[in-house]
Amino acid sequence: MKVVSSDRAPQAIGPYSQGVEVNGFIYLSGQIAIDAKTGEMVQDSFKNECEQVFKNISYMLEDNNLSFSNVVKVNISILDMGVFSVLNDIYAKYFTAPYPARACVAVKSLPKNGNVEIEIIAAR
Repeated sequence: MKVVSSDRAPQAIGPYSQGVEVNGFIYLSGQIAIDAKTGEMVQDSFKNECEQVFKNISYMLEDNNLSFSNVVKVNISILDMGVFSVLNDIYAKYFTAPYPARACVAVKSLPKNGNVEIEIIAAR
């Protein structure tokens, strides 16, 4: 197992890695809307929160010589299914067909009072 990381993405907020690589698969830990430059959560709107999460994921991918086309699985946790269409609109800006497998679940709470957390699996 090899640790993968990015200085442009937020550092882990607990005892875990930003991501790991095993047998050509990259498993990124869940990303929330922390701006790595300020250390603050982006929470002025659900749309901006999602954009920050995808920005963090793109930094992790790019800094490890990957792109969204390498993503094979996406797990999304949101607080409110009422924002599902907003999430899908933003998601569609980052992924094109063939789309990765995906799960989206509503949860009671997320770290740092976030409204969305996304984790991905990518393949080299």
